[in-house]
Amino acid sequence: MSDALIHCENLAKHYKIGSQEVRALQSVSIDIDGGDYVAIMGPSGSGKSTLMNILGCLDTPTSGTYILNNKTVSSLVDDQLAEIRNKEIGFVFQTFNLLPRYTALENVMLPMIYAGYSTSEREKHASEVLAHVGLADRMYHKPNELSGGQRQRVAVARALVNSPSIILADEPTGNLDSKTSVDIMGLFADIHTQGNTIIVVTHEEEVALHAHRVIRIRDGFIESDVRTKKFEKVKS
Repeated sequence: MSDALIHCENLAKHYKIGSQEVRALQSVSIDIDGGDYVAIMGPSGSGKSTLMNILGCLDTPTSGTYILNNKTVSSLVDDQLAEIRNKEIGFVFQTFNLLPRYTALENVMLPMIYAGYSTSEREKHASEVLAHVGLADRMYHKPNELSGGQRQRVAVARALVNSPSIILADEPTGNLDSKTSVDIMGLFADIHTQGNTIIVVTHEEEVALHAHRVIRIRDGFIESDVRTKKFEKVKS
């Protein structure tokens, strides 16, 4: 078994649309080590979103093997995948996906409910994580009282709160202006220096420049896999 945090071997994903078969992924094999910072890029229809869904345990491959943190997740059923998602993966989405009636603190506390933390533990840890992303003075504000950048910081805090193996970000700056995008990518850089594994799915070259490795996908295959910066694991 590979000692990589993520080990994917010959992943394929095929869909049926009417009588037509769509081969979204075809024989994708990658390893990602703990503490790495990877950008996955590709044009529309390349298969990058399909790969993200499989890596995030939101979908299962048609064939191939996916091992996450020494667990073979490619053959798990929905309930098992949901548990893996909650424990191992922190998601950051382009559209933030915050609950509008909840405060920033309540939004960040949500994943901890499913993880079984007590109310006092949830409040204490969620407050600490919000302070870490620069929102100590905004934790009781609701999403409509926050700027786009602040909402994305809440989403990042929510992703971090259960100390997952991976932060998986899908177009995290897609709804932000240029200055705010730079701020958010600076936040990701700070999180990475503390030893977190980050995978960013993006079509923006400026976002990919922050990663230490860029994987480009085209027509369901890996077109290139290039390390752009020296990778050094942060010692815990």
